[in-house]
Amino acid sequence: MPDRASSPTSPARPGRTGPRVVGVRGHRVVGAAPGVLSGQPAPLVDDPETTTDIDPDRPWDVIVWDDPVNLMSYVVWVFMRVFSFPEPVARKLMLEVHREGKSLVASEPRERAELYLQQLHGYGLQATIQRAA
Repeated sequence: MPDRASSPTSPARPGRTGPRVVGVRGHRVVGAAPGVLSGQPAPLVDDPETTTDIDPDRPWDVIVWDDPVNLMSYVVWVFMRVFSFPEPVARKLMLEVHREGKSLVASEPRERAELYLQQLHGYGLQATIQRAA
């Protein structure tokens, strides 16, 4: 009797029939792993259930929140150090944080926004990132 577990069309779970289906970034690969049986890659089939709309160009906003701990002069210094803002810009953003409770200080690709977030946390400021609207 052949080993059903090694067959490319064996069911993944008892009661399932048909070819094995494996998801690959918004597509479904039908059949065996690419190149195993025929030497050719398996065909990709669009799968609307797993396809997501991703806009890699949409930036991430870095938001600094007001806190009662840090001095205003320290926040200005951190903005100048992390973002290389000139003092008038850093002071304006600090006053916005102080008066409004938060300030959008940067809008960058995700990796850069995460770096800024980590740096701000390292200096003790409360900050978050979120996808730009």
